[in-house]
Amino acid sequence: MNHTRTWTDLYGSACAVFEGRAGGHRWLVAAPPERAGDLPAELEALGGKGEVRLLVHEGLTPLLAALREGPVRGVVVVGERALTAGPEVTVPGREVEDAGGLVYREGGTFPAWTAALNLGGEVGECAAASAAASLGVPVLVTVPDGVRPALEAWMDATPHGR
Repeated sequence: MNHTRTWTDLYGSACAVFEGRAGGHRWLVAAPPERAGDLPAELEALGGKGEVRLLVHEGLTPLLAALREGPVRGVVVVGERALTAGPEVTVPGREVEDAGGLVYREGGTFPAWTAALNLGGEVGECAAASAAASLGVPVLVTVPDGVRPALEAWMDATPHGR
């Protein structure tokens, strides 16, 4: 896929778009900064149709905002380990002030979730996956070097996906 655009969102998160061939779907890859370093290269090596948006974020509010912004076929959350499901998660409320001076509150209880595809892994807590599930968005959780294979598998399992 071709990297076509980069910007910073309202919350100071880095965002990028990678475009493939015409058609297909829009996907989101969400990663914390410490796991995002190799993701642009992984996404550029991805062969497929549609669009992948990369969101490098801290906290859940930027992720929830990105998911509400436009319809996505699914989200790949980059975590410490690959997971197949997770329990309900309660994130303590806190006030966040980003580098631009924006202050907002985040936190809450988010539902249990199950991965959209069984790509292996274990059951474990993942607040970002639970947040995506709270909006009804299908989710996968994998490690950084599992992003491209996860997206390829998901695209292959989706009509008009790859």
